[in-house]
Amino acid sequence: QVQLVESGGGLVQPGGSLRLSCAASGSIFSINAMGWYRQAPGKQRELVASITSGGRTTYPDSVKGRFTISRDNAKNTVLLQMNSLKPEDTAVYYCNADIVVLIHRTTRNYWGQGTQVTVSS
Repeated sequence: QVQLVESGGGLVQPGGSLRLSCAASGSIFSINAMGWYRQAPGKQRELVASITSGGRTTYPDSVKGRFTISRDNAKNTVLLQMNSLKPEDTAVYYCNADIVVLIHRTTRNYWGQGTQVTVSS
């Protein structure tokens, strides 16, 4: 079994910062792409940031220059540093990863349980 466990969400004022962390554990052979998504009430889930196993990153224009994704391959973790937060960043943030599992070395996609980020004064 594989699990993704997120931490670091919370309430922050506009202009503030938060750092989200996601740790993968279980029967892992290797991890390919990792990413963060978010879903606000009444809206579709959207990509916030992604990073390949080689460190190549992708951001939508809405967060570019404010959010930074990074990963520690040795610890199977991915981080999301969020700066200059805006009220429209309020959402549940989900960790996602393409993981090669030990059994049969197949690649499966996994989601974390989500962590709430609220930006409000």
